[in-house]
Amino acid sequence: MQIGFIGLGSLGTPIATNILESGHTLHVYNRTVSKAKPLADKGAIASQSVSALAKECDIVFTIVSDDAALKEISGGANGLVKNMKPGSIHVSMSTILPRTAEEISILHNEQKQHYLASPVFGRPEAASAKKLNFAISGPEKIRTKIEPLLKDAGAAGVWHFGDNITAANTVKLCGNFLIAGALEAIGESVNLADASGVKPQEMWNMFLQTIFNAPVYHNYSNIILNKKFEPAAFTARLGLKDLNLVLQQADAAKQEMPLANLVKDRMQRLVNSGKGEIDWSAVSTAVEKNP
Repeated sequence: MQIGFIGLGSLGTPIATNILESGHTLHVYNRTVSKAKPLADKGAIASQSVSALAKECDIVFTIVSDDAALKEISGGANGLVKNMKPGSIHVSMSTILPRTAEEISILHNEQKQHYLASPVFGRPEAASAKKLNFAISGPEKIRTKIEPLLKDAGAAGVWHFGDNITAANTVKLCGNFLIAGALEAIGESVNLADASGVKPQEMWNMFLQTIFNAPVYHNYSNIILNKKFEPAAFTARLGLKDLNLVLQQADAAKQEMPLANLVKDRMQRLVNSGKGEIDWSAVSTAVEKNP
């Protein structure tokens, strides 16, 4: 079985490395060619184009920055849809609108190919430690076939959300909204404690051993308390993109999300200040103290 991987960014690279080191034949492609070299040095086959990779592979994983990038590598004469074999499977790990997943799934189905929504939860260090979580949706037969490969890719958990192709991406947007809300809350709590004469580090030491003993709070409170916003594992620019997706989906579902709007405005302020490439947890620094 020939496996392809497109998108070798900060998260895609350790995921692709996990697949390769599990013993699979792996073809890789990245628009920035140099990013494929470390994997090629480990035995992966570097493809020169999306179409070349698609023609060689039975299963192609993609993890790209946004809906437009996924549509670009999926559609067109040189995209996955026109070049993958009938019966092959495209597994998308990207954070995208549910509507986009549905549109791309239809294109693959027209060519007798399969599409699986498989957005991933976890930062690069979680990928390296094989502690990722994947939410997946699509035909049950395809979900069952792909699950072992997701475990090879670094999954600690694979969570099934049924046959509706849009479900997993809805879950991903809800999850990223919850993380963004946590970032805002952590930042505000740190600022309030500090302004009130309480040491934030001591406060969070208590929280992490009691009411907020969960990975998201451990990871992000450490970053926020120590202001370790660079290098970014997930940038403020991408965080803003995701919050805009959340609000687009909320609009489509006719659901009000006032907290999502607030955090989006904070993230927009951070990006507008020229800090779009630092970690999105720096949204906490956009909170202004009262005079």
